[in-house]
Amino acid sequence: MLIIGLISGTSVDGIDAALVEVSGGESDLSIELVAGETFDYPEDLRQEILAVIAGKALTMAEFAALDDGIAHAFAHAAQEIQRSHPLAELIGSHGQTVYHLPPSQKSPQQPAQQPAQQAFQQAFQQAFQQIGYTLQLGRGALIAELTGITTVNNFRVADMAAGGQGAPLVSKIDVCLLADHQVDRAIQNLGGIGNLTYLPPKNSPHWLDKIIGWDTGPGNALLDMAVQKFTQGQQTYDDLGAWAATGKICQPLVQQWLAADFFQQPPPKSTGRELFSSDYLEQCLRDSAAYDLSEADILATLTELTAGSIAYSYQQFLPKIPQQVLLCGGGGRNVYLRERLRVNLDHAEVLTTDEFGVNADFKEAIAFAVLAYWRQQQIPGNLPQVTGAQGSVLLGEIHDPQGRLPI
Repeated sequence: MLIIGLISGTSVDGIDAALVEVSGGESDLSIELVAGETFDYPEDLRQEILAVIAGKALTMAEFAALDDGIAHAFAHAAQEIQRSHPLAELIGSHGQTVYHLPPSQKSPQQPAQQPAQQAFQQAFQQAFQQIGYTLQLGRGALIAELTGITTVNNFRVADMAAGGQGAPLVSKIDVCLLADHQVDRAIQNLGGIGNLTYLPPKNSPHWLDKIIGWDTGPGNALLDMAVQKFTQGQQTYDDLGAWAATGKICQPLVQQWLAADFFQQPPPKSTGRELFSSDYLEQCLRDSAAYDLSEADILATLTELTAGSIAYSYQQFLPKIPQQVLLCGGGGRNVYLRERLRVNLDHAEVLTTDEFGVNADFKEAIAFAVLAYWRQQQIPGNLPQVTGAQGSVLLGEIHDPQGRLPI
């Protein structure tokens, strides 16, 4: 089946679209990337998304306009990726995350309220702590109508309703496509936020039960925000990590930052720009002032935070450092970050998923094409031991272009 996978990650640097031929089920899953391309958001839409993620308040009318604007951008990407190719039968759209609060975290503090409102607020806080909340914009029903293609979206909510983190959701696809019979691997995504799936060797006893995964912390998010700040928006990222490579790492700062609660929290866990935000970066910059660091030094130190947080989480929460670490996502192209990962991970072989048949740039978009396929085939898409859900659940809501209600 020819399927389109769509996602815009926490970096909000564009919509990744993958046209994928998918066949098989779970044990015999097969994928072939037919086409992959990243489509830029209109700049005004991108800036509005970033502002909302940073906490900008919207009226309901403004919220609806943003939701529809994102849906139109995703539909455009789906239409463009099919040009010169056969038409797809299905779309899996992750949408744009604008809010993610895992169940283990507290909801935002609210202003002082009257007793009746306080009672409601206490119930509100309890619900957040028990269930959590996640919101991805880009209405699936509208994408289906604009493209004429059945669309699956809203993948994370079913896992969270079952007590899970709603992330990472790519782990089951990693198991099907990248597990090895003799070598243990960590599949490390480096988007705005980093996440991993640990895959024990298939020849080890009960190997499926030993699979684990979680969000490791910042990937590119802090680095990208710092580059944009230092260049007054003229650059959006540090190409190949070349700027950071000219700086000097401040190890005392890295150790200070790694003492934060998130890095100590055992999995399952997930995070996003709600934690690793512009405010978080500003605190990092204030911390850096005590050491009189240059901009290059700060970028080198933030790069080390990403590499160091990944290595620290492996050391704390994996049975051992894996033999191979396979990188994917935009950060995999950061040469300096890859080198710092090699240093921090000692004996691990740091490679990319490209070398094992899964395109590293479009792996997340491929994953949501597969999740849409599994949803249509009635195959659960989550791994409970990764997300923390109480059980396996079907992920996503199906929208038919004829206007039927979502399933």
